[in-house]
Amino acid sequence: MGRPRQFDPETAVDQAMEVFWRKGYAGTTPQDLVDALGIGKGSLYNAFGSKHALFERALRRYRDTQALRLVALFESEGPVKERLRAALELLVTLDLTDPDRRGCMAVNAAAELAGTDRATTELVREMFARTESALQALVEEGQRAGEIAPERNAACVGSLLLNTVVGLRVTARVAEGPESTHRTIRAVLDLL
Repeated sequence: MGRPRQFDPETAVDQAMEVFWRKGYAGTTPQDLVDALGIGKGSLYNAFGSKHALFERALRRYRDTQALRLVALFESEGPVKERLRAALELLVTLDLTDPDRRGCMAVNAAAELAGTDRATTELVREMFARTESALQALVEEGQRAGEIAPERNAACVGSLLLNTVVGLRVTARVAEGPESTHRTIRAVLDLL
């Protein structure tokens, strides 16, 4: 009879997410995970199978927590442009005040692994598609409310806004302050 697990796998996934988010996939060693989770290597592999399998679970956890928060910001109450501005500024503020300047785990995973890791590529593609769809819906709502020009192609604007989000998340990792990111936000909103 095997010994019972001495840790909570869901808590372990949360802890692993933080490590992968901070260090990236390649930069995270199995020892980093063992140290963060407070378990032995045998328990790590018995519970999750592999470092990559744990990374996939951590990326899904990121999607289910962090990425959905962004979509929730878009779906809040108030004028569309104001909600969009507030969401973008909040992202920048969170990124700039994060001592580790982690940025977005999905963006980081795309930059590190897209094209070489099919599972990660698909997960990130799904997250980006969900965000883009929420942005397109926000644009369509703004068009119905008369805030955004009706002749604008909502799908194209949704794509532009997704790329703005991704670019802001990368830029904020190295920015000295919020000035350039806030200029970008103002410029994009002026285009609408």
